[in-house]
Order: sequence, then C-alpha cells, then structure tokens
Amino acid sequence: MTNLQTGGSAAAAEVRAWPQILARYREPSTRRGLLEIAVTVLPLVALWALVWASVHLGYWWLGLLLALPAAGFLVRLFLIQHDCSHGAFFRHKLANDWIGRIAGVVTLTPYGLWRRAHTLHHASTGNLDRRGIGDIDTLTVDEYRARAFWGRLRYRVYRHPLVMFGIGPAYLFFLQHRLPVGQMRGGWRPWASAMATNLGIGLAATGLIWLVGLNTFVLVHLPIMLLAASLGVWLFYVQHQFERTSWDRHENWTLQAAALHGSSHYDLPGFLRWLTANIGLHHVHHLNSRIPFYRLPHVLRDHPELRDVGRLTLGQSLRCVPLVLWDESRRRLVSFRDIGH
Repeated sequence: MTNLQTGGSAAAAEVRAWPQILARYREPSTRRGLLEIAVTVLPLVALWALVWASVHLGYWWLGLLLALPAAGFLVRLFLIQHDCSHGAFFRHKLANDWIGRIAGVVTLTPYGLWRRAHTLHHASTGNLDRRGIGDIDTLTVDEYRARAFWGRLRYRVYRHPLVMFGIGPAYLFFLQHRLPVGQMRGGWRPWASAMATNLGIGLAATGLIWLVGLNTFVLVHLPIMLLAASLGVWLFYVQHQFERTSWDRHENWTLQAAALHGSSHYDLPGFLRWLTANIGLHHVHHLNSRIPFYRLPHVLRDHPELRDVGRLTLGQSLRCVPLVLWDESRRRLVSFRDIGH
C-alpha cells in the first residue's frame, strides 16, 4: 500500500506534487489530434449513413442496433470537444476553440458555455461548500434529513435512474443547452455561445432534412442523440459518484486531493477505453487537465501506483447507481436504504 492510500503528511505532500510530476505529458501533437478527429468523425458519418440506409429500406431493427455504436462515436466527439475546452488537444488556443465550437454543433453543446461550467467543476470538485456548478447535485445525509417532504421527494426523483440517465440527459442536451437561463452573471458570452451553436444546429439540421426528409431525419438522429446523451451522463456520473469518492468542507479541502481521490479510475475494456477517449482515467485528468487524452495511458504506464486509486470495473460501476447521499461521518456515498429511507 502506497502513501497515496495510507494518508498522513507524506501522502499529502505526494498528492500535492502530482500536477507538476505529470506536466511532462501535456504537450499535444497536431498530427495525432488530426488523426483522432478523423478516426472519430469518419466512422460517425459512416454509421449515421448506415442507420439512414437501414431505416430507408425498412430494417428498423438494424437501424436501432447501429444507432448504439454511432452514439458511441458521438460521445467520442464530445470528448474531443472536452479536451479542446482544456486547451489540451492542439497547441494553439484558436485551433482548440474552433474545433470545440464545430464539435459543439454536432453534440448540441455550446462550447463556450460548457467550457465555463466545466472549468468551475474542475476548480471545485469535491468541495462541499462549492457544489452546484457543472456536477451532479449531491446532498449530504444531514441536508437530506433536514428537508421537508417535498424537498426530499424532488431529490429522490432527480436521483432516480430513469431521470438521471433517461429524462435528464434528454432535457440537458435538447433544452437546457439551448437557453443558458441562470447564466446572466456571465454577461453576454454564455448567450452568444448558445445562440451561435443553435444557429449552427439549425443550419446543419436543415441541410440533413433537405437531403433525407424530416421524418427520416428524426427517426435516424433522435435515437443516436438520446443514446449518446445517456452514455455521456453515465460516464460523467461514474467519474465522481462512487462509494469511496472524496468530499470535504472548504477548510479541509485541497484541489489535488480532491482530484486524486474524488475522481474514479473507470477501468474499461480496451475498445471501450478507446471509444471513450480514456476519460475513465479521470483521476489523472483532474490532476492535470492539460494532458491530451491519448497521453493519459502513458501516465499509468510510467506511474503504476496510480492504477488502483479509485479503480472501478464495468461491473463494479453498476453498483454506484443507488449511492445518492454523502455521509460526512463515514466519508462515503450511501443509498437511501442505508439511512433508513
């Protein structure tokens, strides 16, 4: 067992050193970035065309089957957009920003708006006194118990799997991203980001509808988008909502410890790890968000002591779904059943 797991002053010093240790992995490659875009966009376009052909020829079952891998590549495009938001995909900010904006039209995610919220998420992850921006709403046990009946019911509905991974993702990508209500403090920029993305979405949708017709467009694109939204929310969920995650009050919180212990290592099978752009190495990503996703495996290769920190397998991750409340005394996420509700 390493200092990373045992705690104490030595562990704290080691954790604080990780962002600097990992700085040498930050340099992006333009050639590799262009390759990653090609191996993401070309299969996505091909799969979309195959879904269209299946629907057009009446093979609905085949279209639905092909919609799943198409959704997977759409999630991968979102993760390229994610790396661009951190300035990690290309060397130049302009290249990152424009690739991110274009990808945002396809993923229905306003790049500037989302980048701002995600930056705040990185700056406050695991901080109990700075919750609510860019993360899954999580109550402590005491906060839940202090709520009246209707407050508890709202939280239970919000955390229900059908809402969290079904209705919620659809609402987020189709509605919430269209109008940045609640972002007035950000001035005109969030609205400009959302409206420019909406314009791009409108133009792209109009072109596709002209090519294949409205009904066919809806039948092809809606299942792909809904599946991608649910997959994306699931990935984000499991990155921080696991039993032994880490939350602290501000006076005890440090950015590096929250990054390492509040983010999971979602150890997926090889192809799924590639398809999800190594986002499962989330503890490494939070330690240094400027590392391009294709360099994250190099970190585990060179620093095997990070492999078992917050590690979750695919099977283990399914057991995270009922964990909905942070127990400050036991320092772990618990279910409603664990507290007798």
